[in-house]
Amino acid sequence: MLVGEFMGWNFTGALMAIWAMSVMYIGVAMMTTEMASIIEEPGGQYAMAKSILGPLAAFNVWLISVFEYTMLEAADAVVGGDIVSSPNPELSPMPFIILTLLLLTLINYRGIYGTLTLNFFITAAAFASVMFLLGSTDFFDPSRSLIKLGELTDGLPYGLLGVFAAMQFGIWFFLGIEGTAMASSECRKVERALPVGTMIGLLTLLFGAMATWFVCSGLVEAHKLGGSVYPLYDAAVATGKPLVIAVLFAGTVLACLASANGCISDASHAWSALAKDTIMPAYFAAEHPRFGSYYRSIVFLLPISLMFAFTGMLDQIITFSIFSALLVYIITAVMMIRFRKMYPLGTIKRAYISPLHPVPALVTIALASCALFGMFLTYGVNMLSGTLFYALASLWFIKRRRSRLDPGIFVTPSLKKWGKPRA
Repeated sequence: MLVGEFMGWNFTGALMAIWAMSVMYIGVAMMTTEMASIIEEPGGQYAMAKSILGPLAAFNVWLISVFEYTMLEAADAVVGGDIVSSPNPELSPMPFIILTLLLLTLINYRGIYGTLTLNFFITAAAFASVMFLLGSTDFFDPSRSLIKLGELTDGLPYGLLGVFAAMQFGIWFFLGIEGTAMASSECRKVERALPVGTMIGLLTLLFGAMATWFVCSGLVEAHKLGGSVYPLYDAAVATGKPLVIAVLFAGTVLACLASANGCISDASHAWSALAKDTIMPAYFAAEHPRFGSYYRSIVFLLPISLMFAFTGMLDQIITFSIFSALLVYIITAVMMIRFRKMYPLGTIKRAYISPLHPVPALVTIALASCALFGMFLTYGVNMLSGTLFYALASLWFIKRRRSRLDPGIFVTPSLKKWGKPRA
């Protein structure tokens, strides 16, 4: 999810918003890690919701998650296409967008191991490019540094209200890190892999976010930074150093590829999980006989991401993805509170225990609500449209699908062995 360092956050930038959202994501990571370490089933938050909150909540978590990841995937492809075509404005970004999504779909089709291994290396290369840019500015020597924060930024021109409005894009630094829970069934040792991987990922993103904000805000004027599609690349251009520009060009493209690649994996896991529970046709639950991937779900979701990417409306795509993510975070916090009531500490063996419960859940709800309020200030119509869409989808589920479901399928095998919950 390192792509957040390279784009999106700058549409409304504020350092305090980044800190606030990092606190929220720490809480989300701790909660999802505890629940995922018990519910070792593909589907992430969907698998949690179906056993803890029931069918309707599970359906909504599934639908919201799929749109969050497909929108994020589309946004990644759009930014990649824009930066590749930036040297020649007459060059259309569409061929790159299409080829990117086709190539990454093929990689996911061939199995999860290759997908995640590729992501590890290209994300590492992208993070190295961020550090290279930071080092090229001589930030450690004020007399030689190119960074001029006091000259190029306006502080807080909109005051505290501006911080609220900035929260939705502060999320862009971390968006998707909760998707690690989707891979719980792929881990050999869930109790070690999930907490260690999630926390290392969060620390990496937080450090990268701070460095990104520091460099970009000190090299690019605020009015230009606020409208940039690829702020880190524009910061590299501002240095005037050809090597730095080339490295950040490559780093931005790699970050977009890594993010889109992970989103395809997360969305297909969520889609196939619902198919296994017969809410969607069982056709999509099939695993490839050779590669073990959910290949039908992967291929089916490709046209949806292409459709969003073809719009080219980056801020609208990002907004809908963030709105969807915030809804999932609030539901996750509610799930965690319910989960601890169902299975208090000491009743079942946990591979990981989220500390200070229920503080992380309450803080997550509060900060997510603040971010939704800030989003409403600038994208109120989008939020109302998204709410209406999810409400109509829920109505369809209640009227057409819920009565056909076997309630037994909404209890995961990993929870069945713990017996009847207390609440």
